[in-house]
Amino acid sequence: MTHPPNAPAASVAQGTGSAPARPGPGVPAQPGQQSGPGPARPQAPAAVPPPAAPGVWAQGREVLRRAATTEPGRLRILGAVLALLVVAFGAVTAFEVADRSSYADDVVGRSQPLSADAADIYRSLADADATAASGFLAGPQESAQIRQRYADDITTASRLLVKAAAGTDSDGTSASEIATLNEHLPRYTGLIERARAANRQGLPLGGAYLRYANQTMSRDLLPAAERLYAAETARLHEDDDEARAWPFLSLALGLLALAVLVWAQLRNFRMTNRVFNQGMLAATAACVVALLWLVTGHGLARASLDDARAHGQESLQVLNEARISSLKARANENLTVVARGAVLTDDGKHDKYEADYSSSIAGLSTALKAAGRLADDDAGRGPLTEATARAEEWRGRHRQARELDDAGDFTGAMNRIIGTTESTGQSFDQVDAALGRALAHEQDEFTRAADGGRNALTGLPLGAAVLGVLAAACAVLGVNRRLSEYR
Repeated sequence: MTHPPNAPAASVAQGTGSAPARPGPGVPAQPGQQSGPGPARPQAPAAVPPPAAPGVWAQGREVLRRAATTEPGRLRILGAVLALLVVAFGAVTAFEVADRSSYADDVVGRSQPLSADAADIYRSLADADATAASGFLAGPQESAQIRQRYADDITTASRLLVKAAAGTDSDGTSASEIATLNEHLPRYTGLIERARAANRQGLPLGGAYLRYANQTMSRDLLPAAERLYAAETARLHEDDDEARAWPFLSLALGLLALAVLVWAQLRNFRMTNRVFNQGMLAATAACVVALLWLVTGHGLARASLDDARAHGQESLQVLNEARISSLKARANENLTVVARGAVLTDDGKHDKYEADYSSSIAGLSTALKAAGRLADDDAGRGPLTEATARAEEWRGRHRQARELDDAGDFTGAMNRIIGTTESTGQSFDQVDAALGRALAHEQDEFTRAADGGRNALTGLPLGAAVLGVLAAACAVLGVNRRLSEYR
């Protein structure tokens, strides 16, 4: 391949595929090429990023700093702080008082009634067991009165179990105990019916069925009922403690809001020589009213709940313990005659039911003494005096029955235990009736005092919220009145 005679060297180089030659003089440089051995062209400087914008908090601090350098700005900040404090005081007071009022409602309407129902469940079950044993001792011809009493006890226990299940948490301790009671109660009643059927036929197997029924009652039913009563009583104490707790956060916020309001008015006086700012004065008055209402209302509620605990709740607990002891004593007394020494204590030396009777009757005496110390009026002491006298009479008649039985006079011992007159059964019924009257009196005392505590908090949550909003509005108006002087 031939080239034109005067072809440039660069063209030849390009055609042959070799590296391009440096352009000579007079030949323009290609774009992007350096045109000669001169200095390199300076590069453009890198772009500098703009400074980061300040954050929201930084901007807020800057705005506050600038505002604090002028009196109008300081007044605006002061007004905002005052409004925030008094609104917080009203809101927190409304929340805390509503919370304590709710607990006071629970004490009156849920916890204490459930505790009383749990005690009645125990009483009904224990009385049913004692009544069934008394009917068995009466022989094949069990009286209609005894059968009706047993049926009433079982019906009452079943009804109260349904009521307790509706008022307790489904996953709590009480629910578990209620399930245990519902499981074993049909088993117990079935054993009692078998014992009655065998007793009517004159079969000795009836006594064995009766002992099995009593074992179900004493090992399963009564312990579950006692645990249910303990759980509901513990919840009553918890609700009562929560209702009586002082609202310390509300009190602290109220005192702080009041202190800032007084300081703001003193500052206003020093700067303007004006004694009163009507808006701030009204806000101060609203805070004082709310604070006094809070202290007075909660103080009265706490005093009433203290009275309910001291003269109602504690007395009810001791009286329930006395009644439980009397029921245990009666059931064990009957079973002592039914078993006739067939069941012994762990050491094998004494009759188990007689030993349990002695322990229960001693517990009854102890509980009656404690209840007498807690009774604060004649209406409460009267039934306890009678119950104490009848319990001592019961002890004496029981000793006579044991002496007759040990001497071989079984009929005489039976008459001392289940007879219609001068019997331990008569003494037990008199003790139980006296304890029932004492419980009714203390229940009325408790309900009246607890209602007073609950009513002392009525209207306070709403009143505190309204006073808080009113105080905030008055504080802002007072500050705005001062700001208007700068316009």
